[in-house]
Amino acid sequence: MDGKRVNIIAVISVITLVMLIIVARVTLKLSKAFFLFVGAGVAVILGVFAYVLVSKRYDSRRRLLESQMKSEGQELRIEYSFLRKVAGVPIKFRYKELEEATDGFQALIGKGASASVFKGILNDGTSVAVKRIDGEERGENEFKSEVAAIASVHHVNLVRLLGYCNAPKAPRYLVYEYASNGSLDGWIFHKRVSERRHGGCLSWNLRYKVAIDVAKGLAYLHHDCRSRILHLDVKPENILLDENYRALVSDFGLAKLIGKDESQMVVSAIRGTRGYLAPEWLLEQDISNKTDIYSYGMVLLEIVGGRKNVCLEEDGRDKSKRKWQYFPKIVNEKVREGKFMEIVDHRLLECGGVDEWQVRTLVYAALWCVQEKPRLRPSMAQVVDMLEGRVSVELPPETRMVLVDFLCSDASATDSSSMRGLDFVWSQRTQSNVECSSTYSFATTVLSGR
Repeated sequence: MDGKRVNIIAVISVITLVMLIIVARVTLKLSKAFFLFVGAGVAVILGVFAYVLVSKRYDSRRRLLESQMKSEGQELRIEYSFLRKVAGVPIKFRYKELEEATDGFQALIGKGASASVFKGILNDGTSVAVKRIDGEERGENEFKSEVAAIASVHHVNLVRLLGYCNAPKAPRYLVYEYASNGSLDGWIFHKRVSERRHGGCLSWNLRYKVAIDVAKGLAYLHHDCRSRILHLDVKPENILLDENYRALVSDFGLAKLIGKDESQMVVSAIRGTRGYLAPEWLLEQDISNKTDIYSYGMVLLEIVGGRKNVCLEEDGRDKSKRKWQYFPKIVNEKVREGKFMEIVDHRLLECGGVDEWQVRTLVYAALWCVQEKPRLRPSMAQVVDMLEGRVSVELPPETRMVLVDFLCSDASATDSSSMRGLDFVWSQRTQSNVECSSTYSFATTVLSGR
């Protein structure tokens, strides 16, 4: 019984007995019946006091035990959480914890097609990035892929998964370490100040360091994990920079795990981002670690040039018109002419400090990575050796970039038929797994006949 109710009942009982004794004294006077009634009443009052004392003692002991159990349980949870962190095992968070950490999911720091990222601070003061995966079917698949891919990997250049919240229904949440300098795209591309959350112009030395960091992270996924992991969406938006501008490969929502003894795997639909997709996505249905290497090569070119691989530029002959330009093709032409410094982001040239040997190394490595034939591309371990100077980087064979040039030709902005062609092939592969036969036949014939 509740302690407060016991006290109330005891007080009412004692008052009632005292009043009855007074009434008995008036009516029965000092008769034998009166003394019998008084004795019984006093005995009951003493019994009530004894019950209250025992009840209070019991309640105090119960509260003490509950407090001890709660304290021990909290210590066990803290110790368990600590051990999980030490072991690198993701922690399961409650939705309420994440809601409080992100102040009701107010601080939006990034948004994608099926996910949003919010900044949060946990109870222990740790800054985190909380990724909310929206959608039912796609969200469940991305959630499982991302947890499976990154939960068991630990590398200084891979973003660390701290925990997750697997609600019965969408959305689901992934909790990552927070990278204070945001994603790489804000530091290499020209963006208006109003569009930036983090960014600026990354110096040449830091760009070269980022290139090596990303290569090491991908090399770990490809070669050093128990199961080989293919990222399948390598791009500047998925490369984060911490407070020391160390690069962290992130966003494993499209990742695939394959066995060490497997060299390729079949995927039913295109995965990744246009502009970074390897030609084999459109020519074949099997992928390998060489698919990530192609995407990495595209990122290298963007790091050097400070511009997107496919973008709209003003037409030199008619300023009122703009046309699509494919930057890797321009780089290829400049390399053949020996004009390496014309490839570099002009903002870096204005500041100075650009090492031409490093430019040559990055560009050569990038062109090796974007070879149309997968067998010609180096492994990520070889790329790391190239960038760190352990292996000399020779001029790669000329790649005609037939397929991408066909799909991203120099069309005007008003007549973007080539880009519509890319959209057509994309939708055919993504929605129905039926390839565009004319594009497939054309590209296969040209590539095989080189």
